[in-house]
Amino acid sequence: QVRLVESGGGLVQSGGSLRLSCAASGFDFRSSGMRWYRQPPGQEREWVASITDADDGEFTNVTPVVMGRFTISRDNAKNMLYLDMKDLRPDDTAVYSCNTQTYWGKGTLVTVSS
Repeated sequence: QVRLVESGGGLVQSGGSLRLSCAASGFDFRSSGMRWYRQPPGQEREWVASITDADDGEFTNVTPVVMGRFTISRDNAKNMLYLDMKDLRPDDTAVYSCNTQTYWGKGTLVTVSS
């Protein structure tokens, strides 16, 4: 059974930092591409960042609006996915979810106050 559990969200002031984590189980994590998405209040879900699997070089990509501020990474030994966020802005406020294939976690809420 595939399971994705996000953690690390919370309330932070503008300019602050957070690290989101996604604990994965029930599938071959090392061989799976992983993604972070976010859904701001009242808006559609949007892609944030991706990382390819270990055999594909773990290449990363982020949406332009977070480039230079967000970093996606993974620890295959621990089956963990991370999103390091710095210089947070109020419009980064959203529920952040991790994803692989058709599987989604429930998300973790990040609120950035101005």
